[in-house]
Amino acid sequence: MFVRADGRKFDEIREIKIEQNYIKWAEGSCLISLGDTKVICTASVLDTVPQFAKEKKIGWVFAEYSMLPRSVDTRTSRTQSGRSYELQRIIGRSLRAAVDLAQMPNISVAVDCDVIQADGSTRCASIIGGFISLCYALDKARRDGKIESFPVRRIISAVSCGILNGNKVVDLTYKEDSEAWCDMTIVATDKGEICEVQGGVENGGFMKMEDFYELVNMGISAIYKIVEIQKEYLKGIVDW
Repeated sequence: MFVRADGRKFDEIREIKIEQNYIKWAEGSCLISLGDTKVICTASVLDTVPQFAKEKKIGWVFAEYSMLPRSVDTRTSRTQSGRSYELQRIIGRSLRAAVDLAQMPNISVAVDCDVIQADGSTRCASIIGGFISLCYALDKARRDGKIESFPVRRIISAVSCGILNGNKVVDLTYKEDSEAWCDMTIVATDKGEICEVQGGVENGGFMKMEDFYELVNMGISAIYKIVEIQKEYLKGIVDW
């Protein structure tokens, strides 16, 4: 059986740890550790919405993503890159898929994902922790009377997967990702409904559909495991 450098099996995710209410002032927050990847996720309730949302009488959820200068092995600039904008759009889309925006009119929730240590799958960790923080913030908004009912309708989670040395694996570390022939990000619900699949093949290669389907199915199976962890940290907010 193929065993990875860190001892995991091909379909084994890294240990996930959540420290709840990590930031004192945020309506919702957590520190998520996905292996050695660590992301601070905060969710802020804002009493304003974009103009198009106001016209539709709906609320809004959006995300911002950044990496601290020494979250990686060499210092990077604090200036947001094009990649940061791309990732925050993915995170925002994913989180909006969980929410009935019509149930939260006149408020927005800004989910900030700040990577303090990067070892692969930072966008997945941001979606996992961002969803938990979003739920905490919306639960507080409900208790504060800003919304009438809890608007989250499904659990959203994410995982990376790829082909490494000819083997299909899930939850790639940075080293694995850099060496993988193919890498993908899969975002899905607790029911296995796919929200987003992004990926590519290196060195001008091509993937067969059967390999694509196998990777997606492996990702969904891993997401089911992550969802059970998320549920543990959301007990008392809603009966999933």
